[in-house]
Formats: sequence, structure tokens, C-alpha cells
Amino acid sequence: MKHSSALAALTALIPAAFIPAALTLGVLAAQTLVDGRRSIVLDGNAAQVVVDIAGGSIVRFQFQDQQLDPLHWAEEGDKRSPRAMSHFICLDRWGAPSEAELNNGMPFHGEAATLVWRVDQKPNAAAGVIQAEMSVSLPMAGFDLKRWMRLDDDSALLLVKERVTNRNRLGRVYNWVQHPSIGPPFLDESVVVDANARAGFVQGNPMPHPEQPVVYWPQALYDGQPVNLRYLTSNHNPNVVSFTIDEEFGWTTAANAAQGLLIGYLWKTAEYPWLDIWRRVTADGKPQARGLEFGTTGLHQPFGVLTEKGRIFGRRLFAYIDTGESVTKYYAAFLVKIPSDYRGVAGIAYDRNEIVLTERDNERRLTIESGDIFGW
Repeated sequence: MKHSSALAALTALIPAAFIPAALTLGVLAAQTLVDGRRSIVLDGNAAQVVVDIAGGSIVRFQFQDQQLDPLHWAEEGDKRSPRAMSHFICLDRWGAPSEAELNNGMPFHGEAATLVWRVDQKPNAAAGVIQAEMSVSLPMAGFDLKRWMRLDDDSALLLVKERVTNRNRLGRVYNWVQHPSIGPPFLDESVVVDANARAGFVQGNPMPHPEQPVVYWPQALYDGQPVNLRYLTSNHNPNVVSFTIDEEFGWTTAANAAQGLLIGYLWKTAEYPWLDIWRRVTADGKPQARGLEFGTTGLHQPFGVLTEKGRIFGRRLFAYIDTGESVTKYYAAFLVKIPSDYRGVAGIAYDRNEIVLTERDNERRLTIESGDIFGW
């Protein structure tokens, strides 16, 4: 990894238009250049996490001794400007704005990935974890977003806490979706995606009943034919499929047994009730990206459509936040080294002390000491 924390190099590479007035020299000194982009780096004994400043995306998560990053994807754009990369956050919406909102400048998936974030606390080690804090204000949405991150020093376990505050003078509806995206070289035809999802539907089905026909994880339908979403080969259709989760905790994993690595996410279903699976292949039919998204909505539409539809499978399609209200949510991301004959994940158990992965069609268990993921 090529990086330098020299303040002179940083300031020379930052376009003035992208530097908030409140960004101090002390905060600049806390940043590091990673592949030419301003970043904060959490370096543990076991793993490394890199977070992009221009957009707030988690752009690297890898073992120190393996150097294989599953979160390897980015939207096209200027190499230094804010844009969606790897694991970014969709706030205050998931998907397209209305035509009128678009004309007023609201971007696809909201503003969070299009803005320069603030580094509120540079990475520091304490009590066996590497911690950092960052934040961003969304001018059109009228939201403040604060993020706390904790990387375990001795394992590849990243805990993230985020708080959204509505600083508008009125309450409003909104959505909040985590958008982890995996890509090559980790992503190939052999990667197996698992989840504890249940009932779902294919995006693009006609309104007013897009949930018909119902599909059940891991199956989807394309042109009336079944598609197994655990895999991505030469055809990414159906492109986006959304599912509900019935258990207390939601989870999803992606495993590449040939490369010996698994990435996974764990969250509270009450906070993120939907799992949204997005898939893309290249023009020559090679896997390009897989979105393992989890959030507050499962319908990829502007708010006018969401409020009219209201619910699918009894689950709300949007959230509400009152004026001055703050909402806090958590999730855990983890990496596990796996054997070359690993078959995928049948289930994940979490007891507020450890995360246990049970292998599909096998009694092997993988255990991660976690502590309380949601209570810090």
C-alpha cells in the first residue's frame, strides 16, 4: 500500500472546492494518502480498515497477512472527488430521487457518498481496539451523520455505530441503507453468498404489487425461470432482489473457498429489516460486483411511490424521524479465513459474546469473539 501522511502532500492534492471550512490543519494531519485519496487507516495486528474521506466509504478491509480485499468496487469518476465506493451509505434515500428532486440536485442514493466527511477522531488504540470517528452534514436532506468505528486489534472484526440527527424544523420520512459491494479479485464465479433472508421480490416488477410473484431466498425469477442468487456467473439478471428477515439478527456472507476468505455482516433486524441483493457482470460476462445491502427499505423507488405503497410483506418501506430527533444503528463486519473445501454458511448464532458460523452440510464451526456488538 502506498501512503504518506505528510501534510504538504495532502494539501497539494486536495481541491479547494472539496475542503469544508471547518476542516482544520489538525484534522488534515490525521489523514493518510491511500492510492492517492485522503483516507483514515485503522491498523490492527490482525487486520486493516481503510475509510475514504471523500464520500465516507469503507474501501478496504483485509487481513494484514493475506492482503485480499473483498470490498473492491467503485463508481466511475474523478480519482479524488467524492463518490460511492466499496461499502458506502445510502442516506437519506435508497435509489433515485423524484424528477423534481433530481432537478434540484438530489443525487441517486442521497448525498452521503457525494460529500467530504470530517475526521472527528483520528485512529487511536485503546483497550484492545483501534478507534476512529467521522461525520458529515447533508445540506439538502437536513441531516447530520456521525460514525464511530472499532477494529479489534487481534481479529478481523469491525464494529460500526452511526447516528443520524434531523436538524430540519420539521419531521420527515427517509431511508438508511448500508451498501457493501464486493468485487474482483475476491469476487469470481466460485463465490458463494449466503443470508438468513426469507420472502422477497424482484425489483422492477410492475406497481402497484411489485411483491408478486413472491420468491424465497436464495431463489429469484428471471423470465419465469428460477435463479440461484448464491452465485453470480455470466448473467446478472435479475439485477436487484429484495428480501425480508424474520430472525432477531440479520446476516449475510460471501465466501471464496479457493482464496481462503469469507466476509460477513451482522445487524439487528429491527434496525435494518431488509436485505437487498444487487449483481453486475462485465460486458464479457465476468462477475464485476455484488451488493450485499441491508437497510430500512426494500423498494427502489422515490418517496412518493414508497409512501403510497406503505408496506410489503408487512414491513415498512421507509422510516420517519422527527425534528431534532437522533436515531442510532449498529452493525458488525468480519473476515474469516476458511478452508479450500468450505461450502458456505448455513447459519450464524450470536449470543453477545461471540459470533458462530455453522457451515452448510457440515458440522464445522467458525467462531469470532465479539463481545456486545450493539451495546457500546
